[in-house]
Amino acid sequence: MGSKDILILGAGPAGMACAMELYKEGRSFTIVEKDRQVGGLAKTYRFGEFRTDNGPHRFYSQNRYLYSFIENLLGEKWIKVDRFTRFYIQGKFYMYPVQWKNALGNIGVFTAGKFMLDMLVQKLNVLKRQPRNFEEYAVNSFGRGLAELNVLNYTEKAWGLSCTQLSVDWAQQRIKGLSVRSLIMNTLFKKKGPKTLVDQFYYPDMGTGTIYETIMERIKEKNPVLLENEPVTIIHDGSEIREVILKKGEKLPPEKLISSIPITELLRLLKPAPPDEVMQAAKKLRYRSQVYLFITVNKPSVSRDQWIYFPDKEVPFGRISEMRNFSKKMSPEGKTSLFVEFFCWEGDETWNKTKERLFDETITWLDRLGLLRREEVIEVYRIRKRNVYPVYDLDYKNHLAVMKDYLDRFSNLVYIGRPGRFRYTNQDHSLEMGILAARSVI
Repeated sequence: MGSKDILILGAGPAGMACAMELYKEGRSFTIVEKDRQVGGLAKTYRFGEFRTDNGPHRFYSQNRYLYSFIENLLGEKWIKVDRFTRFYIQGKFYMYPVQWKNALGNIGVFTAGKFMLDMLVQKLNVLKRQPRNFEEYAVNSFGRGLAELNVLNYTEKAWGLSCTQLSVDWAQQRIKGLSVRSLIMNTLFKKKGPKTLVDQFYYPDMGTGTIYETIMERIKEKNPVLLENEPVTIIHDGSEIREVILKKGEKLPPEKLISSIPITELLRLLKPAPPDEVMQAAKKLRYRSQVYLFITVNKPSVSRDQWIYFPDKEVPFGRISEMRNFSKKMSPEGKTSLFVEFFCWEGDETWNKTKERLFDETITWLDRLGLLRREEVIEVYRIRKRNVYPVYDLDYKNHLAVMKDYLDRFSNLVYIGRPGRFRYTNQDHSLEMGILAARSVI
């Protein structure tokens, strides 16, 4: 690495998009990635003839540049997929986006009427005060009954916290624009609905990770990609990053440092250490982790769904995905697979469960639902991931402001990505951040 090179920490979507944009402009850079494979939370694993994303990532964006960005990388390997998604709630399957015949058949006209009355009463109460947390926002939007049926229980399952402990920011980011009225209008008049309710999406035919693997193949001849390596110390002079020391001993003096590693980890690596109030703020931010089971299956199909969500807390997992329903190339002919997601905190009971115990819990439910029997399973794999979701608790914004105020004093540092900005972003937003970061240093 030359003294005028740019150093990118992390080869996830944000880091790799940044690298591709720099490459197109002829800039020199080095990427450092702790895993053996690029893609971060959007990588694609291979298990024999089977492939799976690290949690399937559909692609949908309102940014046209991103479509051309990926089309230029993948060409015909970039396919359009019809979406089919359901929720399993209290013993019944609900279509998503909502189909009212299905929904009414499940909950009944009387309960639906109660939900609507509850919502109308709540709308009158909304005028009294602004919501202070996620629960109040959701109840204001949907009414208590409907919010408890799906929104609140799934949110608490995913985040491991009461919805009264989650910031209203999370609701504004994820469910703003969704309401009973908007869902009804979308169903009755078939107009384009809220931005999260897309009926089709794009997907790389060999898995989302091929976006980032293709970028690596393009850039690696002239720009080092240091896999299975990571920073252990980042030396600074108070206003500029001077040197990054890696686990394998390399010392890299960057012109610009673009970090997509967790913001809490970035602060911990700085030498001299940040002030105590900054580190105390960092200790108070939390990331939610996940454990996954990838189950290969000796039959051609489990269901039509790309995803099935499970809000009920009695079901141990939160979501299952059938990779073959994203692309037939994700499994061999006549076979399929399921990707099962468990929400957890690093080090808790779920995190520490063995593969065998997780599988026993999973197959019990899948068999009960008529989806999969134990004798149809070929193999089971367990994957664990730290720092998957930044937790928007009631105080996160204040802690984050202290950290950002400190980091922003470094003139040659840019921090990006979901973990790097402590912001829950979809894949397209992470790509945007990487592209904009590259443009800011060109």
